[in-house]
Amino acid sequence: MKYMLLAISSMAFFSFSLLQFNWGISSDYSIKFSGKNAEGTFNGLSGTISFDEKELTKSKMDVVVKANTIKTGNDTKDKHARGDSWFDVEKYPDIRFISYSFEKVGVGYLVKGKLTLHGTTKDVAIPFTFKKDGNNGLFEGKFVVNRNEYGIEGNFFGFSVGDNFTIDLRVPVKPV
Repeated sequence: MKYMLLAISSMAFFSFSLLQFNWGISSDYSIKFSGKNAEGTFNGLSGTISFDEKELTKSKMDVVVKANTIKTGNDTKDKHARGDSWFDVEKYPDIRFISYSFEKVGVGYLVKGKLTLHGTTKDVAIPFTFKKDGNNGLFEGKFVVNRNEYGIEGNFFGFSVGDNFTIDLRVPVKPV
């Protein structure tokens, strides 16, 4: 009987941990970018998120955005942005972030990881908040990317965009 209670307790703890730790990305997420003379969105977000506010050392993210989903509100800009002087989506179809650490900062968190964009990988730090709503959650963050660090040109038929782009993330999640 003692071993049966121990087994049931272990299974219950393991099941509860899985429900609170692994998150599936909801379809109503948003990824927005803005900078001098250019703004828009990306779609095509997928990947794995394991996050527990009480177990930050076990938390991890490995997410991908499809570069060809860029939308600026202008078909000509979109075509140019997908071309070889910008994202070169044929050669570099994915924008990928893989975390290597999480920490608590103020009222939120900071995730550090490797961002791969346009074939170049750089360390980035993304401040974010996480709010639980029942069983679901919401990640919100904002960070800046310098396009020059990733070898992305900034001219569009003589029309120049800024070097820095602010990325705004809103990612609702559900337990998996």
